[in-house]
Amino acid sequence: MPFREPTPQTPPTKLADVDAAIDRLHAKKDAWIAVGIPERIRLLERCIESIVAVSEQWGEIGAAIKGLAPADVLAGEEWVAGILPTVRNARLLVEALRQGGQPRPASLRTRPDGRVVARVHPANLMERLMFTGVTADVWIEKGKSPSQGAIYRERDAKKGLVCLVLGGGNVSSIPPMDVFYKLFAENEVVLLKMNPVNEALAPVFAVALKPLADEGVLEIVTGGADVGAHAAQHPKIGSLHVTGSDRTYDAVVWGKDADQRARGKASGQRVNDRPFSAELGCVTPVIVVPGPWSASDIRFQARNVASMVTQNASFNCNAAKVIVTARGWLQREAFLEALHDELTKTPARKAYYPGARERHQAFLEKYPGALVLGSVPPDAANEVVPWTAIPDVPDAAGGYALTNEAFCGVVAEVTLDLAESHAGVLRERDPGAPSVERFLERAVAFANERCWGTLSCCMLVHPATEEAHREALGKAISALRYGGIAVNAFPGLLYALVTPTWGAYPGHTPEDIQSGSGVVHNAFLYDHPEKSVVRAPFRIRPTPAWFSDHRNLLELGKRLVTFEAKPSWRSLFRVVRAALRG
Repeated sequence: MPFREPTPQTPPTKLADVDAAIDRLHAKKDAWIAVGIPERIRLLERCIESIVAVSEQWGEIGAAIKGLAPADVLAGEEWVAGILPTVRNARLLVEALRQGGQPRPASLRTRPDGRVVARVHPANLMERLMFTGVTADVWIEKGKSPSQGAIYRERDAKKGLVCLVLGGGNVSSIPPMDVFYKLFAENEVVLLKMNPVNEALAPVFAVALKPLADEGVLEIVTGGADVGAHAAQHPKIGSLHVTGSDRTYDAVVWGKDADQRARGKASGQRVNDRPFSAELGCVTPVIVVPGPWSASDIRFQARNVASMVTQNASFNCNAAKVIVTARGWLQREAFLEALHDELTKTPARKAYYPGARERHQAFLEKYPGALVLGSVPPDAANEVVPWTAIPDVPDAAGGYALTNEAFCGVVAEVTLDLAESHAGVLRERDPGAPSVERFLERAVAFANERCWGTLSCCMLVHPATEEAHREALGKAISALRYGGIAVNAFPGLLYALVTPTWGAYPGHTPEDIQSGSGVVHNAFLYDHPEKSVVRAPFRIRPTPAWFSDHRNLLELGKRLVTFEAKPSWRSLFRVVRAALRG
């Protein structure tokens, strides 16, 4: 077998024990609101210590779920995407609370349209050195103030609630980080129901988050949909949060039966009308802005985008799903060929998330011209979804690849025809060519109107193009209706930094929830965020942690966890040394 055997199943929590856990939380919900900042800081600091104490076990079990051995280089994914953001989240919340729940951003500026933009990264010299050239901003909703930490300014404004958190199964940091947000940003005690995919980590989380459980503000339960459904309807549950599928959201809010859901949406009659925040995925577009790309630029960006497809076996809500290029860009074919080459070179991954093979087959049936890239070991044929590119997908509304999140290693390629071109060619070495502005207009409209969801998108832009078309790029970023926008980087960087917000663009209704509602992470505790934007250099050095061919990911992940738990110049040096070996 090329993949490690899966971890043993965890016994489901009995419904009577679920009820008892909810009763205990309900008895604690009002007392939690009164817990002061010093005690909250102590709880978070103890969580950091307990997370680090179980980090090796966490890494081993998380890797096993993905079919990886704990010593595999790719097992570093579990450290980088699971343990690291969780520790960082707790530490940044400590820093926020030390400033009364209103941490000062690096800068605040007001855009011409009146929206306020807060620079939340880098926040200090260490971050500037560790993430050279990377910045992150939180955009505040138009007409709203950049106020922060509402629950720490208005301590008596809200009664306590018990929140049911339906934890995501694809990335192990999701459940604990959702717990942190509900507790420390929204003042709600939490019943965490683990997803069956990663519930083998429940005993690890029980130790990692034991300070919160000892305080009586967290209970962890396991089981299938029956456990989640039972808890969601419990009369003492006051709110809900899910990271997962819009289908899960619809089943909870509108009912399990399709006809019932249709009737409910038509009438507005919900089967569950509790407040419900949700992060539900997206068909993430990657907008490739035409420019003067060299051969080495093409190869680097092909590695970049291929890694956005393959990281975590593509079981990411922010995985690259639609590559958007301009017809007439002279480097277009070379870039797409390089992307196919990088996907072909990337070893197949275990399709550990349920339904992946069925979703992949549905795409193949819709697009018989799809390119299956790379080879699959014969003895793993039933465990793998091969990397697959779908060339020449039309940009018309309603296309299957544009309206269905594959949640497996499938990426569609859309080429936009531009009404305004110069003799049919985008002059990649002519920075004054009007076609770049036209492409940005078309690409933004396509992303906003054709691609399902509003969670995340990516834009790749050469520095010469950005310099020549700064105003047009600024307008494009402003016009993109996405909760997370990454320029030259994997949108997962927004997730991992924790200081930006993570969630859908505001405005989805329960009847058409798409990418969800509300945000998490948001370590600066902004009350009215609209979206977050991260920018990275066009060529990132050293090799980014999300690159599939990173040679030292496991050591880097462990060094990063050590640094985030207790930042120091010595631990930063060790991070840099590990990164340079990638």
